[in-house]
Amino acid sequence: MTLRLVVAEDNYLVREGLRQLLQTVPELDVVAVCADLDSLTAAIVEHAPDVVLTDIRMPPGLSDEGIQVSESLRAAGSATGVVVLSQYLAVEYALALLDRGAAGRAYLLKERVYDLDQLVTAIREVARGGSVIDPKVVEQLLVARERQKHSALSQLTAREREVLAAVAEGKNNAAIASTLFLSERAVEKHINSIFSKLELSEEQAVHRRVKATLMHLADRGQASRP
Repeated sequence: MTLRLVVAEDNYLVREGLRQLLQTVPELDVVAVCADLDSLTAAIVEHAPDVVLTDIRMPPGLSDEGIQVSESLRAAGSATGVVVLSQYLAVEYALALLDRGAAGRAYLLKERVYDLDQLVTAIREVARGGSVIDPKVVEQLLVARERQKHSALSQLTAREREVLAAVAEGKNNAAIASTLFLSERAVEKHINSIFSKLELSEEQAVHRRVKATLMHLADRGQASRP
């Protein structure tokens, strides 16, 4: 069965290279090549392709246009598969692509375009409703999960995390109690538990709050880092 394919890439040399490369595959019919989000959207409406192969960043915004297209297709109930190509090893992009489901979606690093077999395999897979994630991205996801698992803050309960977030905002116990609808005594118990779990129980009171705040901010920074 021939797969109808739309290719979107703003770099002319890469775009033409992809078109010529994919046209050598008998089962693929490259029905359109596009340089920006608007032309890609128009090509999808006109050709109703089986698969869209798109760069993650394109004009006009050069942000996450490839993911925007994926979301639009899914919202419309389209069966069109999407293979997103990115030169960035950014876990958050992969997670955004898969946020509403992995079926019919692939996230590959651009270096994979030089391996025609891998690229065609990903196109075939999303066309039949499967998913493909670049091995390097999977590795980063595993590293992030392992880092989170070993975080000292992972020992905290949901309520203790709320209290710590309020501490990080500079609120005193009375303000925290008012914000979270707790008694001051309950807040004090939560804070003492936080200090104990973070092994700050021997520090002076002010130093403990500062250090706990720094740990909270560092943990948030690690969680958002690709």
